[in-house]
Amino acid sequence: MKQRIENIRNVAIIAHVDHGKTTLVDQMLRQSGIFRSNQVVQERVMDSGDIERERGITILSKNTAVHYGDTKINIIDTPGHADFGGEVERVLKMVDGVVLVVDAFEGPMPQTKFVLRKALELNHPVVVCVNKVDRPEARPADVVDEVLELFMELDANDDQLDSPFVFASARGGYASEDPEAREGDMKPLFEAIINHIPAPEGDVDAPLQALISTIDYSEYVGRIGVGKIENGTIHVNDEVVVLNMHNTETQKKVRITKLYEFDGLQRVEVKEASVGSIVALSGIEDIMIGDTICSPLKPEALPFVKISEPTISMTFSVNDSPFAGTEGKFVTSRHLRDRLYKELNTDVSLRVEDTDSMDALKVSGRGELHLSILIETLRREGYEFQVSKPEVLFQEIDGKKCEPMEAVTIDVPEEFVGNVIEKLGGRKGEMTNMYPAKGGYTRLEFSIPARGLIGYRSEFMTDTKGNGILNSVFDGYEPYKGEIPTRSQGSLVAFESGEAITYGLYNAQERGDLFIGAGVKVYEGMIVGRNARADDMDINVCKKKQLTNTRSSGSDEALRLTPPIQMSLEQCMEFISDDELLEVTPVSLRMRKRILDCNQRRKFRIHGK
Repeated sequence: MKQRIENIRNVAIIAHVDHGKTTLVDQMLRQSGIFRSNQVVQERVMDSGDIERERGITILSKNTAVHYGDTKINIIDTPGHADFGGEVERVLKMVDGVVLVVDAFEGPMPQTKFVLRKALELNHPVVVCVNKVDRPEARPADVVDEVLELFMELDANDDQLDSPFVFASARGGYASEDPEAREGDMKPLFEAIINHIPAPEGDVDAPLQALISTIDYSEYVGRIGVGKIENGTIHVNDEVVVLNMHNTETQKKVRITKLYEFDGLQRVEVKEASVGSIVALSGIEDIMIGDTICSPLKPEALPFVKISEPTISMTFSVNDSPFAGTEGKFVTSRHLRDRLYKELNTDVSLRVEDTDSMDALKVSGRGELHLSILIETLRREGYEFQVSKPEVLFQEIDGKKCEPMEAVTIDVPEEFVGNVIEKLGGRKGEMTNMYPAKGGYTRLEFSIPARGLIGYRSEFMTDTKGNGILNSVFDGYEPYKGEIPTRSQGSLVAFESGEAITYGLYNAQERGDLFIGAGVKVYEGMIVGRNARADDMDINVCKKKQLTNTRSSGSDEALRLTPPIQMSLEQCMEFISDDELLEVTPVSLRMRKRILDCNQRRKFRIHGK
């Protein structure tokens, strides 16, 4: 018989990127007494990865648990960026309700809509937390109205429309039902969770059913499945059956070797766990997201959301530039292949496929950020390789060629509106909405092919003088929209190998913008700048001034160089075209031509071989 487990609550924290989810979880951990009074705890303790901390984004969903009175609250901190939306979709199956965090100034943003829609589709109750109420420009009353409008737009039921609102400052460590409060603690938020998020429900005496929603990986015990027990009880050394809803043919019997529950930031080993508990299991070699752990007496798979397909791919290959092997620790195709396939253990939105070449692999992900995080992770681990320009993945639907679309929301000062509309129009973007936002800004909403956004973000920052905010979220597939013009500027390509000299750079900077300064080693075919014109230009940045006996006044004055543009990884990925590659090492990012020799490049352009 089904019963409620009243001393447990399972809740996910969902929000748009940078609205304060992780800081909020920090405060909940601190105020629940998880840490010792004298313990030194870093900020945003849930963002455990270096890249997460540097960029201020959550990449992987993480489990924690706090105790409030007699109730254990299992909390899942989810990613806020659309490229990691696959993580959000899955973990919502593990919880019984959500805390929706919304910025008190920005209000609901594209990812807010995306994650809230997923929660409402599962009929999850919602506690709305309006965060950052202590911002000088905060407008909590307007944001409450905007959230309610979003609920109605997404066809929320009556109970969801009656969701409680809590006003908080995660940084200040307080929450209240009063938007004007500026002190206190997190007690009102804990109370809202206990009172409005239902306790998990299940049959303790029924045969075991546990759905695996996320995968962790340990060098010592291998893959670790994390999921919620829907029915029954699980014990260490139990023999169980692993099933998958999308592949019911294969069943395998395995034994549970270790069982963990979450307590604070720790995984605590336990001997048994029952209905409603979120547990981690080890000992199952090929465990996958979506697998159901069942009793052998009644093997029955639980339904699970299918993992979203990748939308963008890149080719990862062995570095074959003249500088190959000088800066990296892992440089062979075997190293690269093993590391990429190992990534599949934890990142289920990723696809890795072998290609015709032994030295290249096709890697597909949910978006540019998804792949750039992977590239940055590999280079920090000492890998050296090269990647191609990102390409979107087309699908054939009902006999038509279809491409991934993005719903884009842009906030810009009024003077830049015309420029943004013109640029996105040229990239096949269709404006779906336009209305004035607060503070002299205008909000523009577009539907645009995903390939139309490749290379646009850096251009957007230039066009809006750094004042614009651009957010996008995957919006399904639509019929192919036709050709989109590529970048309007060509590359400045080094003509010979050597060291860049001030004299050579001084002459080269008249042709366009440089990416390197004096003293940088270059090789023939390496991209050293951006041409002011549309075509590529070969230049000699290693050129030295010829010395003569003749002197003229002013000829020996110091040559002034414009500071070079420092290109980030994402900017390099956006800049390169089809005939170019990005060389990635732990020390450097270098853009280069596929064909390094300028004469061979010219022949290829003319004859195509």
